Amino acid sequence: MYSVELKQVDKSYDKEQLVVKDVSVTIEPGEFFVLVGPSGCGKSTLLRMIAGLEDITSGSLLIDGKKADHLPPSKRQLSMVFQNYALYPHMTVEDNITFGLDVKKMRKKEKKEKCYEIAAMLGLTDYLKSKPRHLSGGQRQRVALARAIITNSPICLMDEPLSNLDAKLRAHMRSEIRELQRKLGITLIYVTHDQVEAMTMGDRIMVLNEGVIQQVGKPIDVYNTPANPFVAKFIGSPPMNLTSGLIDKNSSKITINNEISIPVDHLVVNDVNSDQVLVGIRPENIKIQEEPSSLDLSFVVTIDHVEILGTETLLKFKWNDDSVWYAKWYGQWDIHVGQTLRLTLDPDSLCIYDGQTEKLLQGPKNIQHQHVREGII
Repeated sequence: MYSVELKQVDKSYDKEQLVVKDVSVTIEPGEFFVLVGPSGCGKSTLLRMIAGLEDITSGSLLIDGKKADHLPPSKRQLSMVFQNYALYPHMTVEDNITFGLDVKKMRKKEKKEKCYEIAAMLGLTDYLKSKPRHLSGGQRQRVALARAIITNSPICLMDEPLSNLDAKLRAHMRSEIRELQRKLGITLIYVTHDQVEAMTMGDRIMVLNEGVIQQVGKPIDVYNTPANPFVAKFIGSPPMNLTSGLIDKNSSKITINNEISIPVDHLVVNDVNSDQVLVGIRPENIKIQEEPSSLDLSFVVTIDHVEILGTETLLKFKWNDDSVWYAKWYGQWDIHVGQTLRLTLDPDSLCIYDGQTEKLLQGPKNIQHQHVREGII
């Protein structure tokens, strides 16, 4: 198991535009680390720099504590799974899997034994004499995985390997790759634009946007306490609801839509640059107002769209200058489009951001209690 460390890494294809900007992060030995962000944010470029397929414009790359910027890909002790699998169509599955062992001058018998061991692990034993064109998408993906892990490289890089699969197979392969990584104990760096993959697979995730790190942390921490509005909107399905508010520094209260007044800590008042703030809340923390409360954070909306997904119900509505909001509740709710509801915000579940700098001023207060109650901690 090797660590990977990036120190102030930049990447530029011309002198004017940086596609990766000042990236510094340490990936621990044996960690499943996910790079996530929208298309074009620089995550694949960053992965290719680690692999040695792209030059680093400035900064340093350390593998197992040793400088690796100057090393060719073959000397970096890593394997890679590409988005298009890159299988050789004229070779059998067995030859594709063992292709990386040819340069190691391994004996034929030993090579065959290793191939059969990996094939059994990934359910490919019956397909070893087949050509890639005879395999399904999931089977080809397994062949690419087998080729990567048979070399016993301590680091494995994966560039959106599941993007070509259907939804059901993607869900199955997510758990398969995660289990395989745990079993082999390798350091795995995984690139995806799918926040569900990032949340379900990674020990830690790094959210990128326009080549800049937005947040690094455990998936649940990034979900519960997003560092800025971009992360709040990108992580979570449906995304966090965000709306503008005005802060009164004298009364230490935030007013939303002239109908909701939220008391805030004096530290928030001291940190905010102006009277503009953004208030965010996850859809599952919006409830129906069933009885009056001492702190009234309720508001009336008309439901625009309803989705009953079996285990949960998703509502869509507009509020505060026609901002689109979502509420998500467990179970099947008999609610119709056009129905009027009085909803309320959970005051302990709010995220408050500076309207100018977009810095997080206050995160949810009830996270620790939720984790204890649900048995997570």
